[in-house]
Amino acid sequence: MSTLLEDRAREDRPLAAAPAQEVVVRVVADDRSGRTGAPRPSERRSERRPRRFTIRGAITTLVLGAIAIGIFLLVGALSGLLSFDPFSTTQVDRTPPVLLKQMQDLHQFRAARGTFEANVDVENDVGLVPSFIAGERTIFNAVGTVDANVDFSRLADDAVVLGTEGSITVTLPSPTYARPVVDPARSHVAARDRGLVDRIAGVFSDDPTSERDLYLLAGHKLGAAARESHLLARAEANTTTMLQGLLGKAGFTDVRVVFTRPAASATPAQR
Repeated sequence: MSTLLEDRAREDRPLAAAPAQEVVVRVVADDRSGRTGAPRPSERRSERRPRRFTIRGAITTLVLGAIAIGIFLLVGALSGLLSFDPFSTTQVDRTPPVLLKQMQDLHQFRAARGTFEANVDVENDVGLVPSFIAGERTIFNAVGTVDANVDFSRLADDAVVLGTEGSITVTLPSPTYARPVVDPARSHVAARDRGLVDRIAGVFSDDPTSERDLYLLAGHKLGAAARESHLLARAEANTTTMLQGLLGKAGFTDVRVVFTRPAASATPAQR
């Protein structure tokens, strides 16, 4: 507030009297909020107005919170402070119960087994087209086994002949090769090179890199390698040793095992 002082002559006194002065105090309201520090009306209205919710602010808050949580989990997993791994994967097995379809009686003696390894190198060329455009080459490292079995279900009526003085003669069919078995746990694709067209076509295929043909081809190669080995001779020796030990426990002192050759060869082999 401001105070104004005014001098004016009193009208109710004679003019001849000694001049006197009258003091009048007038109070005038003055806005000095700028000096006293009191808030202005516009500032008061702005303080009373609530803050508005913005989408940009909410998104920023969520992003910063997600980053902070991710850093916390990563540091905890790497430092061992957290007992669980937030980035680990879980495998769910939804396989239904196994159905038994057939049971068979086996009369074969597994006399010997050979373990083989083959590097299958297969390349599929497409005419005159360069290999980087179309074509495929795969190197498959296959490890598998081939067994040599003796089938006791094919024994003839005179297969076992008792001799004198504790002798016995057993005639058996020659050992045969079993089907090659490729071990998937030890076999793998060492290298695979596909052209651009094959890669694009593989996007629309359910199984673009099927290894079924590689397993079949590897099985044929393992079987061929077994036929070039001495697996059958090893099977005959092991079968003879087994029967001599078994029949020797029964009291026979002279055990002879004879293997019949296939129909193309009638000469028997005696061990």
